[in-house]
Amino acid sequence: MTDGQVPVAGRLPRSERVGAAERGATRIADRVVAKVAAQAAREALRAHTDNKTPGRNSGGGPAADPGRLPVVGRPVRRTSVTVRERTARVRMALELRYPSDLGAQCGAVRRRVVARVRELVGMEVPDVALEIDRLHSVHLKGDGSGRVT
Repeated sequence: MTDGQVPVAGRLPRSERVGAAERGATRIADRVVAKVAAQAAREALRAHTDNKTPGRNSGGGPAADPGRLPVVGRPVRRTSVTVRERTARVRMALELRYPSDLGAQCGAVRRRVVARVRELVGMEVPDVALEIDRLHSVHLKGDGSGRVT
């Protein structure tokens, strides 16, 4: 800086600024993108369950309905992500409620994963591959797990 120059709000004078190519790059690890995607899938399944479940009261909370299908305890079983530049391809294994509209649940998961990864990580997600690993039913009382295998 020359005498008499006053820095403006922490900005360097033009002659001392570093170009974008020289500053470096931010790399987001695949496992971070996988965690964001898994959380988005859990959010989607929770929202889908709350919105589509009969027995909702007008107060916004779930009604005490013994026939209500609960959110599965661990709905996202595995998540893997492949990142290339600014694009992420996501693969997930899910445990879903049964009986229910499995296609609607998968659609909600795909939409939420694409939106949240774009919003939080800044990557496009052209492919979300879902595998339904298990179905969970409250109607099965045999072994107590409620899982249909």
